[in-house]
Amino acid sequence: MDKPITTYNTGDDLLQALQEVGVSYLFCNLGSDHPSIIEALARAKADNNPLPEAIICPHEYVALSAAQGYFLASGEMQGVFVHTDVGTQNLGGSLHNVARSRIPVFIFSGETPSTMYGELPGSRNAHINYLQNVYDQRGIVRSYVKWEYDIRTGKNVKDLVYRANQLANSEPKGPVYLTGTREVLAEEVQPSQDHSKNWQPFEKGSLSLMNVQEIVDALAEATNPLIITSYLGRNEESVELLIQLCEKLTIPVIEPSAAYMNFPSTHPLHQGFQAGKLLSKADVILVIDSDAPWLPGQSQLNEQAKVFVIDVDPIKQDIPLWNIPAQKFYEVDSYQSLVLMNDYAKTIDLNKTVHIDRRNTLEQLKKQQQEGKTSITCPEDGVITSEWLAFCLNEAIDNETIVLNEALTNSATVTQHLEREIPGTLFVNGGTSLGWSGGGAIGAKLAQPDKTVVNLIGDGSYLFSVPSTVYWMARRYNAPILTVIFNNQGWNATKQNALKIYPDGIANRDDRFWVNFEQPADLSKIAEAAGGACAIQVSDPKLLLDALQKGLAAVRSGQSAVIDVKLSPISNQKD
Repeated sequence: MDKPITTYNTGDDLLQALQEVGVSYLFCNLGSDHPSIIEALARAKADNNPLPEAIICPHEYVALSAAQGYFLASGEMQGVFVHTDVGTQNLGGSLHNVARSRIPVFIFSGETPSTMYGELPGSRNAHINYLQNVYDQRGIVRSYVKWEYDIRTGKNVKDLVYRANQLANSEPKGPVYLTGTREVLAEEVQPSQDHSKNWQPFEKGSLSLMNVQEIVDALAEATNPLIITSYLGRNEESVELLIQLCEKLTIPVIEPSAAYMNFPSTHPLHQGFQAGKLLSKADVILVIDSDAPWLPGQSQLNEQAKVFVIDVDPIKQDIPLWNIPAQKFYEVDSYQSLVLMNDYAKTIDLNKTVHIDRRNTLEQLKKQQQEGKTSITCPEDGVITSEWLAFCLNEAIDNETIVLNEALTNSATVTQHLEREIPGTLFVNGGTSLGWSGGGAIGAKLAQPDKTVVNLIGDGSYLFSVPSTVYWMARRYNAPILTVIFNNQGWNATKQNALKIYPDGIANRDDRFWVNFEQPADLSKIAEAAGGACAIQVSDPKLLLDALQKGLAAVRSGQSAVIDVKLSPISNQKD
């Protein structure tokens, strides 16, 4: 028989430490390993002691995605609690997402009890305690976390939480993983003081004055300078600094695989989201916060170009095969670096004629891009296109709306037509596991309850997102979100990758890709059944804008909405 649970134990101190480091929410999927955690939460509630709020998450993928979305919208690390090895495995691709997106998350999982005969409180008392006993539970996550450890005694559990927070929030940021058996969680300890201020995250330094002068002088003297960025907007204050530098030196900006709003898309110096001709003509390139600024096999770099790379991880140490032919790599903070670069740029005398001519050229290119946007009209054949959908979205939402873009093969269309001008209003997954934006939108809404949150998602990704869990949580925790499904009735990304390798292959000839949803589900009704969402299907282009406005009205009244927008099917395979 188990011994009585003590009055104050490791679980209490663990949760108190998370409160001390600023965690607001614990996205939880609790199990047999968490009795001490549950008791500690209940005790704090009964005694009116502040602790992070537990959010029930019926699926772990959504739990971690919600923590990701919360950080994106707030800059604050959150906690995720899962159940032993099986709950850890259910995190699945969401763990890849937070790792590649550099999102700090504190992940805690219990481990199976380490005793069998009732020697300690929490000893094994069910058959699952044997089945969940694996050799290396932490090995499941080791390739994706910055730090993993197990609680060996409750007497230093706060130090472990402080250390986890310190590493998770040190650049490059990322997830951490801590485990503990039931016995160690039930260990009686004395309440300890708050020493979290002694465990501060490490801050990256900035460029030296010599480095600043080298980069800025090269950009100022270049005939065709270029700046490439993908996630500089993770620090919203960096956006204005980048604008200042580009305007001073008349430098165009492109955003390949943009994960944030890095530069206003309506600005004359914003030249789109693909490297293209600007890359081949550029003689000086500054890559600042970008994992893959161009694809060597598809984009032609000027062999004479000088390339400078500024990043918290400029050579991507955790990617086995990676290279940019750069003259210099700087492991520094982009915000601090931009401050110094702008200060130095103010002291430079520029050839006004050269800069006026370049500005005129770039403004003309931007005008051509804008004309392409405004020329979009309602399709006359009665079939909604992704361009028309993006155009209508741009008409329906305001500048303050937070958008999570997971439209996947339609993402480029969205970024081209959906104008974003305010930092912190556009987020894209920095990883590649699909379905993150469902839970991510909930996290963003919890972080910014006064903002309208919209997630754009493909039909395949929508199913990956575990929609029954997403919309149950949205209603349970009063976090209404608008979801717009780009429904092309299949996995277009898989088809397009096949066509890249075998453009004239038999699969293309016979329309056999095994990607189509021949019997498509009523996707919006899933959300209605699970979370009382407003469910809308629309296939008529003339009704699209009204459908979007109806969905937004529902969300603003406190009800989630899912708009299933029918696009042309990507395949008609029948076998």
